[in-house]
Amino acid sequence: MKEKLTNIIKKVCTKEIMFYAIFGVLTTVINLGVFYVLSDLLNWNENVSNVIAIIIAVLFAYFTNKDLVFHSEAKTLKAKWKEFAKFISGRAFTMVIEWVGGALLFLTPMPQMISKLIVTVVVVILNFFISKFFAFKKSKS
Repeated sequence: MKEKLTNIIKKVCTKEIMFYAIFGVLTTVINLGVFYVLSDLLNWNENVSNVIAIIIAVLFAYFTNKDLVFHSEAKTLKAKWKEFAKFISGRAFTMVIEWVGGALLFLTPMPQMISKLIVTVVVVILNFFISKFFAFKKSKS
């Protein structure tokens, strides 16, 4: 039993996943921080605040994921643009999920920040798989 648990931990705790988790936490802090400033301190509409927070967090995530987590292999300008387009399209997909999820949860009596945090955790997990297997997919050579 102990050996099985150790093997599972070794598979899950790779350098890539650990770095993704660290930068995922930082991306989440940026996302939540911008949302808090805009919605709570500046009293902007929570949906507008949410979209702006997501955009800023996505740009931060792109640069950290490209260089520090998945170690982009894109060399040419064309390859870099293609990779960026894939990353952004993946994030656009999860941005819709985050926006719709946030809008729905904001209608509940749950505190806004709790609603935002729940949706953000789901989106971070989805984003890992989209980044690894779509945007920054390694060549088979």
